Amino acid sequence: MSGSSPVPAISLKDFETRKDEIITQLVEAAETAGFFTLIDHGITVEEINAQFALSETYFALPDEVKRKIPHDIKTNNGWEYKAQIRQSTGTADQKESFWLQRNSEWPTDEEVPSFRDTTKKFMGKCEQISKKVLACFSVALGFSEDHLNKAMDVEAPDNITQMRLIHYMASENAVGTWRAGNHTDVGCLTLLFQRDGEDGLEICPGRESHTDHAIGDTFHPLPAKTGPIVVNIGDMLMAWSDDRLKANFHRVRAKDVGKSPDRYSIAYFNTGRKNVVMQGPLKK
Repeated sequence: MSGSSPVPAISLKDFETRKDEIITQLVEAAETAGFFTLIDHGITVEEINAQFALSETYFALPDEVKRKIPHDIKTNNGWEYKAQIRQSTGTADQKESFWLQRNSEWPTDEEVPSFRDTTKKFMGKCEQISKKVLACFSVALGFSEDHLNKAMDVEAPDNITQMRLIHYMASENAVGTWRAGNHTDVGCLTLLFQRDGEDGLEICPGRESHTDHAIGDTFHPLPAKTGPIVVNIGDMLMAWSDDRLKANFHRVRAKDVGKSPDRYSIAYFNTGRKNVVMQGPLKK
């Protein structure tokens, strides 16, 4: 990406032997941009494409089938359609999504063959990548390596980490509108998968954001690529780092000219457990 606020690409190759170098790179990115991409992370392009194919199959189901697992406000799991209203826009995001946890309800193999098994494996790989990044941030903040990971433990009964499959519907006349309005993520750390050509993500990196919901601030497009994982810091990790690590605004914008095609993305939200109390090193 051009401009004064680049989003660095960080390789996780040879993680154990390069850990100190990777910690330095992650912290610099998190302190300055709030966004980075991960490469050499261990999930193949074939695995990413297979997960996107399942997502497409699921969203192509009739609404009455998807409604069998409706969004539950208590668990935040299930299918929702144009239900997320942003404070920044006052309107609903132009998308549908399916929220999942390890123990949530799943489509049947008749509805989407291999959905549960494949998706659970994909979630497991996201979990392993997240553990590496969170271990690095724990060390950088002066804590033990397992500090943040204990707060995110997906095996714990009060765990609320989730995966979200997202489908932005194609639109003929959405020029210049928001498919998802300006927002920061409320959780700890988000891993986002995109596909080649399905652009629209725009980010407000660095510490530029200074207005309410970053309205009027400068956003930069981040082209969609299959393979690299876009990672951003959430509000929770910003608080737990005493504001050292930056949660920044992002959005999804429709094309400025012509039709906006379908866009699919997959987000893995690392979110602190319900019954764990965390505090930053300076105890702010």
